[in-house]
Amino acid sequence: MEYAEYREYDAVGLAELVAGRKVSAGELLEVAIARAEAVNGKLNAIVAPMYEVARERARGELGGPFAGVPFLLKDLHQEYAGVPTGSGCRALGRVPATEHSAVVRRWLDAGLVVFGKTNTPEFGAKGVTEPEVNGPTRNPWDLSRTPGGSSGGAAAAVAAGILPVAGASDGGGSIRIPAAACGLVGLKPGRGLVPAGPRFAEYLHGAATDGVLSRTVRDSAAMLDVLTAAPDPGGPFLAARPELGYAELARTAPGRLRIGFTTRSPLGTAVDPEAVAAVTDAAELLASLGHEVEPAETGIDEHRLAFDFLTMWCTQLAYTVAEVRRTTGAGPDGFELDTHLLAAAGRKVTAPDYYAAHDRWNGYSRALAAFHRRYDLLLTPTLARPPVRIGELDTPRPVRAVAKVLLRLGLLGTLAGTGAWEKAVIENLAATPFTQLANITGRPAVSLPTYRTAQDLPLGVQFVGPLGGEGLLLALATQLEQARPWHRTAALDD
Repeated sequence: MEYAEYREYDAVGLAELVAGRKVSAGELLEVAIARAEAVNGKLNAIVAPMYEVARERARGELGGPFAGVPFLLKDLHQEYAGVPTGSGCRALGRVPATEHSAVVRRWLDAGLVVFGKTNTPEFGAKGVTEPEVNGPTRNPWDLSRTPGGSSGGAAAAVAAGILPVAGASDGGGSIRIPAAACGLVGLKPGRGLVPAGPRFAEYLHGAATDGVLSRTVRDSAAMLDVLTAAPDPGGPFLAARPELGYAELARTAPGRLRIGFTTRSPLGTAVDPEAVAAVTDAAELLASLGHEVEPAETGIDEHRLAFDFLTMWCTQLAYTVAEVRRTTGAGPDGFELDTHLLAAAGRKVTAPDYYAAHDRWNGYSRALAAFHRRYDLLLTPTLARPPVRIGELDTPRPVRAVAKVLLRLGLLGTLAGTGAWEKAVIENLAATPFTQLANITGRPAVSLPTYRTAQDLPLGVQFVGPLGGEGLLLALATQLEQARPWHRTAALDD
């Protein structure tokens, strides 16, 4: 098979070719590797090739709905036994995983052929993918810009045609942000649907979950069927699953929906006219399809929500840094300065403040449930602006200079939480203020590539659904995909 033909198929289509013996797993793998070798030097999407592991697997007997389809894992939490999970961190780059994670086991059981791991910011802590240890990943639609984060490596690989679908994860927008930046479908499943084992019952109080980035809705739906094939016996609760599979639900008509939309930044920061235009365009398309669409607000104090999210994020990073240092013996130079800053902020959080922030998460969930009693879905921009340029969101040099001195003196906590630090945090979040709501409330959300800017850059829009709304989101996504097909030539194609 030649690349031009390979690129025309999504993962479901490739699996059908393998099942019909029209192409072998080995042939598909070699096309994927050749494409990776051709474009990864420009993108830096794949940071841990596993070509020989994949070739050996492709020679064996494979079964499952995606038998023989090439696949990439995100280099964060998606452990492959015997291969290090670097997490974008110097301290972890040589520590091999002792067993497969639950999602990797399900992907392998589905017959996928894993041939590498993709770049991510350190511990997935940013909306861009620019780790110091691996270097930045670049957006294949404009190499001067970010593909987003933290699943930026996965998004760049899919958008550049290396493969049709790749592993991703989302703790604050990390599937939807790169989907929006790279012109892909990015579904964040709701809380508890996807297993987090064997090391965890859930990530970040259930705010984070694994998933995929894809070019087609049917790939995202079929992959969700794979990931939710059985309940997680080690999970914190039994999440309800629909009687019909997600692939089947994606093929059903969504009916006439009532959709509320907003383009107001939850942080009160600027929203680029292109992001506003993306939502306006989507609203017009939805109305033309018979849906009722009107401006609406959630009524949630999302500025407070952003800082309650950061409370959990920073304390989780503080724990992670301490645990990595304990288990690896790494010193301070094993971690990036920005990670030290966030961890220092986390160490300043008191137990009562931590509990209060988490308690407010429940209030946000109740408020969003009230919104969903009025509207089937919430529509927002996914990004507040087109993809930013590489390095644009770096911590300001004056803050970094002071932080380096304080780190050496053991006084970094005196900077964390200051006005300068909070200003830097808000400026960073201002590009991606719309995505954390779905994580905190545990609701499913999807970014869809319905819009491109005047510079021909992707800029997706986000739909947030109610509890159990994955099927509804997929059904609407299919309708929009049919109305405005976004399957197009891969970025970087000549």
